[in-house]
Amino acid sequence: MDNTALREKKFDKWITVASILIPIVVAVLFGVKLPGVERLGFLPPIYAIINGLTAILLCTAVVAIKKGNRKTHQTLMIINIGLSVLFLIMYVAYHMTSESTTYGGEGAMKYFYYFILISHIILSIAIIPLVLKTYSFAYLGKFQRHRQWAKITFPIWLYVAVTGVVVYLMISPYYSN
Repeated sequence: MDNTALREKKFDKWITVASILIPIVVAVLFGVKLPGVERLGFLPPIYAIINGLTAILLCTAVVAIKKGNRKTHQTLMIINIGLSVLFLIMYVAYHMTSESTTYGGEGAMKYFYYFILISHIILSIAIIPLVLKTYSFAYLGKFQRHRQWAKITFPIWLYVAVTGVVVYLMISPYYSN
């Protein structure tokens, strides 16, 4: 096995571990309420902005690579990964200090909200290994495989980012102060 294949195998192990542990840790922490810690009610609009910024930067990164600007593309994608980590930290921190907010809308909008929310949650879990694997191909210089995976990863990541903003906008009237 050559050095690149060994490195890819090592990446794959870490990607598998991260893809399993992150959702489990988030689910566990989601149920933990920190006693005596002030409610972090200011976070939801911030992490909604982070989702919106991620969507914009994902599109900007695609434009950059289509124009042949690999360095800009790489920088933007690293920023997007960082924003996703920052979002996750804020999201967990908010839910460790606040009760979940129930959507108060009715009728068709309620079904639409829950469809968006459930698809957002499922795809936000699925995007973890997709992003990590796509990134690993670029890191290892396997650009053809990177492009193949990016064609799947990009629209899902974009959907997760955009629906994160939509979910926030739909539920924000129901947040308690």
